[in-house]
Amino acid sequence: MADSQNIDTGSILSQEAAESQVARETSLGKSISRWIIMLSLPLALAAFGIYYWIASDRFASTDNAYVQQDIVSISPEIGGKIIEIAVQENQEVSAGDLLFTIDPAPFELAVSQSNARIAAAKVQVQNLQTDYQVSGVDIEVARQDIAFAQSNYQRQAALMEKGFTTRARLDAAQHQVDLARAKLKSAQADVAAAKARLSTGSTVSAENPGVADARVARDQAMLNLERTRVTAPIAGRISQSTRLQLGQMMVSGLPAVSIVNDQSSWIEANFKETDLARMKVGQKAKVTFDAYPELELNGLVDSIGAGTGSEFSVLPAQNANGNWVKVTQRVPVRIKLLDKSPRQLIAGISAEVTVDLRNGKE
Repeated sequence: MADSQNIDTGSILSQEAAESQVARETSLGKSISRWIIMLSLPLALAAFGIYYWIASDRFASTDNAYVQQDIVSISPEIGGKIIEIAVQENQEVSAGDLLFTIDPAPFELAVSQSNARIAAAKVQVQNLQTDYQVSGVDIEVARQDIAFAQSNYQRQAALMEKGFTTRARLDAAQHQVDLARAKLKSAQADVAAAKARLSTGSTVSAENPGVADARVARDQAMLNLERTRVTAPIAGRISQSTRLQLGQMMVSGLPAVSIVNDQSSWIEANFKETDLARMKVGQKAKVTFDAYPELELNGLVDSIGAGTGSEFSVLPAQNANGNWVKVTQRVPVRIKLLDKSPRQLIAGISAEVTVDLRNGKE
C-alpha cells in the first residue's frame, strides 16, 4: 500500500516537472519571437529606405501623363447646304470614305457656264481670224488703189507738161494717191491689231488667252464640284459628328467633323524639371493606365519638349513682381509605345509613366 502511494507521488512530481519545462520553453519561444518582431520592423524600414533611395535614383515617374493621338479636323473647301451625311459618331472610316455631301447644283451650273464661256471664246477667236483675213484683203485692195492713183497722177503730170490739163486735176490725182497710201496704212494697222488679238503671248499651251481663261474657269468649277463630296483624308474614328445636320449651310474652312487616328498613339508625360538631369532620348519606360489597371506597356523616351507647359500657355506667367514664388515647372516628354495595346487607347485618358534613367543616348 505504501509502495503504491510512493509511485503515485513520483508520477505527479515528474508530470509537474514536465509541465514546468514546457512552460519555460514556451516563455523562451515567446521572448525570442518578441525580439525577432522588434528587430525585423526597423530592419524592414531600413531595407525599404535603402531600396527607395536606390530606386528613386534609377527611375523618374509621373502621373501627369495622357494618351495622345493624331486628330484631323475636317473642313469643307467650299460652302453650301449639306444634303447627305454618310457617317455617325465613333464610326470607323478608311481613307477616301465619304463623310458628307454638299448640294452640287450651284457648282454644276458653274461648270455649264464655264463650258459656255469656252464656246464663246472660241467663236471670238474665229471672228478675229476672219477679221485678220479681211484685213489682209484690204491691204491688197489698198495697194491696187495706190498703183491706180499713181498711174493716174503720172498721166495728169504728163498732160500738165504739154498743157492739155489743169492744175486742179493734177492736184486731185495727187490727193487720190495720198488717200490710197493712207488707206494702206489703215489696213496694215488693222492687220497688226487683229494679229495681236490672236496672239497667244507666252502661254505654254499656245492657246488664245481668252480660251485659256475660260478653260481655267471650267477647271475651277469642276474642282469645286468634286469638293462637294467631302471624304476622309486618313483612316480613324469619327468624332464630333453632331455638328453635321441635314440642310445645314456649311461655310468654307469651318470645322465640320474630326477623325481620330486611334491606330497611332503616344504618351505625353509632363515631368518635373528636376527629373530631367539624367533623362535622355532612348531610355526605356513603363506605362500604366488609370482606365486599365492591369495593363502595362513598354515604351521609350522619343523626345523631350522644347519648353515648359506654362511657356506655351495662352497666358504665360509674368513673374516680374515682388510677390514671385518659385514653382517647379513641368516639361512635356513624348513617350513612344513599343507594344501594341490589347485594349483600345482613347485620346486624353490618364497614364502613369516610369522612365529608367540608366541608359539612353547622350
